[in-house]
Amino acid sequence: MSLRNALRAATAVSTITASGALAETITIATVNNGDMIRMQGYTDDFTAKTGHEVEWVTLEENVLRQRVTTDITTKGGQFDIMTIGMYETPIWGANGWLVPLDGLSAEYDADDILPAMRNGLSHDGTLYAAPFYGESSMIMYRTDLMEKAGMTMPDAPTWEFIREAAAAMTDRDNDINGICLRGKAGWGEGGAFITVTANSFGARWFDEDWTAQFDQPEWKEALTFFVDMMAESGPAGYATNGFNENLSLFQQGKCGMWIDATVAASFVTNPNDSTVADKVGFALAPNKDGVEKRANWLWAWALGIPAGTQKEDAAKQFIEWATSKDYIELVAAKEGWANVPPGARTSLYATAEYQEVPFAKMTLDSINAADPTNPTVKPVPYVGIQFVAIPEFAGIATEVSQEFSAVYAGQQSVDEALEKAQAITTEAMEAAGY
Repeated sequence: MSLRNALRAATAVSTITASGALAETITIATVNNGDMIRMQGYTDDFTAKTGHEVEWVTLEENVLRQRVTTDITTKGGQFDIMTIGMYETPIWGANGWLVPLDGLSAEYDADDILPAMRNGLSHDGTLYAAPFYGESSMIMYRTDLMEKAGMTMPDAPTWEFIREAAAAMTDRDNDINGICLRGKAGWGEGGAFITVTANSFGARWFDEDWTAQFDQPEWKEALTFFVDMMAESGPAGYATNGFNENLSLFQQGKCGMWIDATVAASFVTNPNDSTVADKVGFALAPNKDGVEKRANWLWAWALGIPAGTQKEDAAKQFIEWATSKDYIELVAAKEGWANVPPGARTSLYATAEYQEVPFAKMTLDSINAADPTNPTVKPVPYVGIQFVAIPEFAGIATEVSQEFSAVYAGQQSVDEALEKAQAITTEAMEAAGY
């Protein structure tokens, strides 16, 4: 134990909270996304109200997933709260690895959580993680560049329109890419994006017998379209770009369009961070012409408590604080309604001030359009839109996403990547007994 932690531990022994309980220092693992960084800035409010201190471990998305998965499966006990999502939560809850969140206070109003978020973070009707924010995916685009191109963005565009618009907005001389999309390896990074893109072309990960489908024409069409569009209109090196890299490019005015998490809307329209804050429009994620499914996902970054923590009460108090209506109002008072964590609570979308936020309705429409129980055109045996809700998926999809990123980097062909993806997935599923 470091001297600093030893001093904190010694202090905690003699510190009593307002409720008469012993003050604790809880350790929280979280992702380095903007809303989580903002939350850390308000930790003093939590400490003032409860007496508990917080230590943060803030990690890049792929690293976070690896660290928390290793910790919870090995019962490492490094964290009292983990930032997890809709993929891990039901699986870990079913395994008994998470503390059920069925004892939250009446004031917390768990029934106010959006049904899509509550259902995705529950197992057998029990909530195992509380959503800090919820999201789908949507198009964010430069209204000035769209106008300059002589085009008008529909509320519900097709991929064919997006490709045409991206080409028209690309200006290599001025370092403007018509479109910025994730290519970074990782099941939740570029893997998530190419999966929803494939959904919108009529593809699927598995058929009803759990047979991998990468050898089917829909996958080839989707991946080829993506690679060709990015070659025409995307940034150099997009094979290593994930959420945060594309956010930075868009904020710097280097993207005509960006299709990604709805939560990004507050960051691209914040004049303190974005050079194009007053020139951003929004639309539903696209679909291929004639295909009913759009390239939108459903996700929540949520806070869960690993079973076996010695600080369960303090951890629950933090989760109530961070995912409450009061926290939303705290951020609104300090930074404006456009910057509150979106997509988690029904009451937020009934708030008059929030209804004035330009992206609020499109965010809710995108979330409501996502159906994880019916994610593809053809029937599938799984739940999940940008993921397949089985324990084996994270490992399989990480490997598959690496093969796709190699295509984006020009290291192999589309056909080679799909052949490898089929083999990787088939072998893993057979080994797992499907």
